[in-house]
Amino acid sequence: MSWNRKLLMVDLTRKSYYSVDIPSDTLRAFIGGRGLAAKLLWDLNQPGVNPLSPENHLIFAVGPLTGYPVPSSGKMLIASKSPLTGGYGDGNIGTRAAVEMRKTGYDAIVVKGASDKPTVLFITCKSVEFHDAEDLWGKGTRETEKKLKERFGSDVSVLSIGPAGENKVLYATVISEHGRSGGRPGMGAVMGSKKLKAVVFKGCEMPEPSNKRELLKAATEAYNFLKSAPAYEFWVRQGTMGTIVWSQKNSALPTYNFREAVFDDYEGISGDIMEKMKVASGACPMCNMPCRNYVEYSINGTKDVAEPDYENVAMLGSNIGIGNLAEVSHLNNVIDDYGMDTISTGNVLGYVMELSEKKLIKDYTLEWGDFRKALEAVKMIALREGFGNLMADGVMRLSRYVGGEAQDFAMHVKGLEISAYDCHAAPGMALAYGTSSIGAHHKDAWFISLEINMGRDLYNEEKPRRLVLMQNIRGGLFESFVSCRLPWVELGLDIQNYVRFIRAATGVDFTWDELMTVAQRIYSLVRAFWVREFKAEGKSWGRYMDIPPARWFKEPLTKGPLSGAKVDFNGYNFMLDKYYELRGWNSEGIPKKETLEKLGLDYVASTLYG
Repeated sequence: MSWNRKLLMVDLTRKSYYSVDIPSDTLRAFIGGRGLAAKLLWDLNQPGVNPLSPENHLIFAVGPLTGYPVPSSGKMLIASKSPLTGGYGDGNIGTRAAVEMRKTGYDAIVVKGASDKPTVLFITCKSVEFHDAEDLWGKGTRETEKKLKERFGSDVSVLSIGPAGENKVLYATVISEHGRSGGRPGMGAVMGSKKLKAVVFKGCEMPEPSNKRELLKAATEAYNFLKSAPAYEFWVRQGTMGTIVWSQKNSALPTYNFREAVFDDYEGISGDIMEKMKVASGACPMCNMPCRNYVEYSINGTKDVAEPDYENVAMLGSNIGIGNLAEVSHLNNVIDDYGMDTISTGNVLGYVMELSEKKLIKDYTLEWGDFRKALEAVKMIALREGFGNLMADGVMRLSRYVGGEAQDFAMHVKGLEISAYDCHAAPGMALAYGTSSIGAHHKDAWFISLEINMGRDLYNEEKPRRLVLMQNIRGGLFESFVSCRLPWVELGLDIQNYVRFIRAATGVDFTWDELMTVAQRIYSLVRAFWVREFKAEGKSWGRYMDIPPARWFKEPLTKGPLSGAKVDFNGYNFMLDKYYELRGWNSEGIPKKETLEKLGLDYVASTLYG
């Protein structure tokens, strides 16, 4: 059976650890990855715990497909209570570390406590070791990974934080292999609060799948399909960078802090420009549709190589008024080295640029398209210097600091900055952001492409119905398997292949309906976690938490083919009501008692309802 059935419990305060067996019914009910992480956080965290306290648990989780030779299975999940949002937070990351963690014999690693000095956690299939990391504290993620490989061997895999995580920037992430980043809602800050500089993995062997022959047969057929897909050649050339031109044509490219959806200088940051700068390509483990594009660029005569993709280029390009891919690439590299989320950083920079333009702040000035000062601002954020100390807490808190009209164009949902799709003319995508399980992130539901085909100006019952299905697949199943969704999304691999994979891997005869129930269970548990935490902290919870920024409702686009477009507030709320009905949640977005009990979450219902 593909599950290791083991949980590693680590206490950084006591420098101790032990393993625990994971019950079979828990694995069947939650699968792995996000599902297992959400279950563990519900069970282990005390309600209302401070996310940056030693009592908050940090979880690294793989799934029953992770590392097997099936398409794009080289991923893992990092989860905790988020210091940025105050709710459930996670992020997946494609890296060799996922495979090596699986090979150490654990399905999840739970870290609690806080070390009294910087520490590296070294986990193998035979031991768990705590190593001093004082010499690495203050170092960037590039140098940290290089030195750890020198120390432990070139065959180890590394997850590390940079100065941003050490300084508890609330959107600090975890970095691996220089360009891989995971945990947008502040997972790097949680590591920093525990003085956990890095986790190093060196595994032994993969657990045996239940039906190896069937798994390999199904995987081979899937790999062959992907290579023969009509979009394969273009995908390998541009990967997600092809989305720049797509978003421009479809009025979805975030521009000037999501004020507009088209950018005059989009060609300077496009996939076509990227191809001219491209020097290499790469892929995550077990992937045959590589989307890592490495570009060489020069800034002031100094050459370097960066790994641009759509999200970071849009947020550090059009969203802040920069139309030069070399400059965007350098910003991306510096942000990765500091260990911050590029999406949130680009959002914060754009927000401060608009605050400056409108003269709503006196402490600091940042102008649109100012690459040099944006680069300085990145350093200020990572080190919490000057006005960077406020920027380091994210758009939501900065908007509260400024107050007044500034909150209308603070582009976040639940405290997580919006990723790179403008929704003035995409109410269904706005709903996807509004209801995403971690805050405004496209990972759970990249709905905009489907919505364009359905009709962008429609407000109907079909959009929330399709959205729930998409979220269940993307955020429920792929995040729990743990596997990349791009073979399905970009090249059309039939989703039923994954039913075949999971059956062969685990030996459990999962049906599609059962998998959909698992996904519904995960979504309701994650939502219940948010509600529990807010109530424990004395905060109110209501449907307002699922409403995107006022800008999309109040300020229509003024440029491009969809000039004049904005989201209708009543239409949005109509779809939100239908979404709640489909989830079995009440009108405030809280899972109903009967829904929780039907999903086998009686213990959750007793907490929320007594």
